[in-house]
Amino acid sequence: MIEKYEVERVRSGIPGFDELIEGGFPTGTTVLVTGPTGSGKTTFGVQFVYKGAEEHDEHGVIVTLEERAQDLRREMKTFGWDLERYEREGKIAIIDGVSAVVGLPSEEQFVLEGNLNPEDFLRYVYRVVKSIDAKRLVIDSIPSIAFRLREERDIRKVLLQLNTILLEMGVTSILTTEAPDPLQGRISRYGVEEYISRGVVLLDFIEKDVELKRYLLIRKMRETRHSMKKFPFEITSEGITVYPSGEVY
Repeated sequence: MIEKYEVERVRSGIPGFDELIEGGFPTGTTVLVTGPTGSGKTTFGVQFVYKGAEEHDEHGVIVTLEERAQDLRREMKTFGWDLERYEREGKIAIIDGVSAVVGLPSEEQFVLEGNLNPEDFLRYVYRVVKSIDAKRLVIDSIPSIAFRLREERDIRKVLLQLNTILLEMGVTSILTTEAPDPLQGRISRYGVEEYISRGVVLLDFIEKDVELKRYLLIRKMRETRHSMKKFPFEITSEGITVYPSGEVY
């Protein structure tokens, strides 16, 4: 008889979520968090890194490709998250991938150059991860990596490279992407993201009593038993909270 092995797990830092995935993400896994605009993808990713530093002393890197680092810090203060504190302590690094692209000066410690090709981008992220001994990584978002690439085959190639490098890093990673039409089964922009990821979490809305409510669906999570039900969640003053019982609705 083959002996069953225990999967090492990383706590998500999101109340209620770990109950749905046997205690946390498998260590070293890559999870795609997808959903429409405003569904909470960025908050989910930053909460994963922030709570890792705050509650488990695990260092993390946030690659922000859709908003400047200073804007991200300000936004996250609404949840009481002091990113700057952990940056000063060397527990969190934020890579600004926006300023140079839009032609704005940046005083950030970690900045992506505007003309950086995908291969150099991956190398730069790798160096930053190693420089602070990060265990957690968030890249927000995949479409912003691929926007310079015109050919779909080039996009697929870069995403496969990204997956290989993430496995080499040994970090537990969250990648965010847009879901063009979840109801029709289109849960990623390029149709390849969900295949290179070992986990897929969909954040979306459902209409309830003439009001939009948020729900979460775990489409895939390797090495993990999980339900395929839709679970309600809220974005509160302290971040995302998931309700495994579904009672909030």
